[in-house]
Formats: sequence, C-alpha cells, structure tokens
Amino acid sequence: MLYFTLASKAYSRNLQYRGAHMIHNIASAVFGFLYACIWIGLGADYTLGEYGTQGMVSYIAFTQAALWVSSFVTNGLGIPQSVRTGHISLDLMRPVHLFTHLMAREWGQIAYQFLYKSIPIYVVYYFAFSLTFPSQLSFLVYAGLSLAGAAYMSICINYLIGASALWTTESSWLYWGNHAMINLLAGFFIPVEWLPEWLQNIAWLSPYPYLLYVPTRFYLGLGSVSALWGTLFWCVLLTAVCLLVTGVLRRKVEVQGG
Repeated sequence: MLYFTLASKAYSRNLQYRGAHMIHNIASAVFGFLYACIWIGLGADYTLGEYGTQGMVSYIAFTQAALWVSSFVTNGLGIPQSVRTGHISLDLMRPVHLFTHLMAREWGQIAYQFLYKSIPIYVVYYFAFSLTFPSQLSFLVYAGLSLAGAAYMSICINYLIGASALWTTESSWLYWGNHAMINLLAGFFIPVEWLPEWLQNIAWLSPYPYLLYVPTRFYLGLGSVSALWGTLFWCVLLTAVCLLVTGVLRRKVEVQGG
C-alpha cells in the first residue's frame, strides 16, 4: 500500500504539468517524423533488410514512443539532488528501503509518461504513416512484458547513477553517457544487427539492447521468446547490484550541503 501511494503521488504530481509536457510530445513527434522520413527516402533505393520501408517506419514509431518508458526516467532517481541538499540522510533513515522507495516513486512517473507521452506520440505516427497493429496478440503481450522489464532496468541503471553521487560531486556525465549508450547500443538509431560486428558483441554484453531493440522486435513480430530470458537475467542482476550498492552507501553518506 505504501509503494502504491508513492507511485500514485508521483503520477498526480506530473498531472499538474500536462500542458508543458505537450510541448515535449510535439518536439518528440517531430523528431521521430523526420527520422522516419529519412528511412522512407532510403527505402526508395534499398530493401532495408527484413524490415522493409514500412517495417522501419513502424520500428521508428515504436522506439520513439518507448523512449518515454525505457529511457527518459528521472536523472539518478533524484539521488544527486538529495545528496547536494543533505536530504539523503533523511531518506536513509526512513523505515523503508531506499531502492524500493525511489523505485515505487519512479513507477508512478513512468505510468504517467506511458499514458500522456508514449501513447499520444504513437497515435500521431499511427495516423501519419498508416501503421498497422501486430498481427497476433502474442506479439503485443511479449512486447509489453519486455518493455516493462526495460523500464525496470532503466530504473536500476539510474539508481546506480544516482548512488555514484555519494562518491563524486558530479554524476550528470554518467546520466548523459547512459543516454549516449542507449542511442548507440539499444537500437534507437539503427537496429543492432546493422552495427559493426565488434560493436554488436559489445552491445549484447550489456543490457542496452533489451531497453529498446528487443521490445521493438517483439512488436514487429520478429523477436524470439527466448529474448525474455535475457530481460529477466538483467533485471535480476541489476537488482542484486542495486541492493549491494545500497548496503555500501548506507555506510558512506557524504552530504555536500544542507
């Protein structure tokens, strides 16, 4: 009940800024529209592999909408700001685990972004490019499960980024570095299999393909169910690391202000 309350309050807080967030939606939709147009132009001269022109447009539409669930989460889950203000000491004193506390709050924001950002952006693309829904319900189910796992992994990654603020006065470079890796290794700009082989190998040694590429492949009906094991593996591993780091930071609290 406590975690649901935390999530619902985060969701309600975002509702106060729906008008401002519409600007984000417009900018995101325009960016994706231009990106899709580039692939349409390339499709006039190239086959674009197993995707085809329409498949690549659907690929772009889904990844652009999924970014708000699997990528655009709170920088460090708010931990860097708490460290700067000294509020981190109070967070650690609460009778609730820091990781689950911040995770519940972030799920509320992700739910808001899914409803008010991901869905509206996808609807725009659906009508602009005459997209079609997956031919089988199972494709949507697997895509949904994979995307939920991607959201959780993104929460864990940002929690670890936030925890680094207790050892460094500047952790934002990790946040933007994480975004750069998402753009490069998660299949946002191009599908992972089109990367150089050496870069593909690096990508599959990381959780990044499971943030965007794997859910998108499921959505397009091209994914293998076995990929969900990869999602589960990284969810379990990142959870263990987050819990371990929490135990360490409880013994090292550096307050830079407050």
